[in-house]
Amino acid sequence: MIDPKRIMNGSHGSLWVDNELWAETENFDSVVNIDYESVNIAGNLGTPRKQVGWNGTGNLTVHKVNSRVSKMMAQRVKTGQTPRLKFVGKLADPDAFGAERVAFYDVTLDSFTLRKFEQKTNMKIEIPFQFSDYDWID
Repeated sequence: MIDPKRIMNGSHGSLWVDNELWAETENFDSVVNIDYESVNIAGNLGTPRKQVGWNGTGNLTVHKVNSRVSKMMAQRVKTGQTPRLKFVGKLADPDAFGAERVAFYDVTLDSFTLRKFEQKTNMKIEIPFQFSDYDWID
């Protein structure tokens, strides 16, 4: 049986971008998508697959506190420069089994928001991203 206090609470998560804590982070998720190629084998009616690569994708949601992402990206994108970032995501629920940290390397942002507002609404910004390497830290 699972002890409910061991289920990690996302409220204890945090994100560092290029070694700077982004306290305005509300949601952070990342996925490794495995690329496969079908392999046809004589006499086998099934379709086995062989891994041929992988790609990492994710999404970051931040409370609109500042314009750090827009300011970082705006001029670089116009001049053809691709900012490459390092993310470190941490989940450390004191009631669970401890902390987990994962580093994400060669992070590129898929898009950024120049301006967004909605009356009587606390603003949030969605930031989709991709990465090409990662390491479990602990």
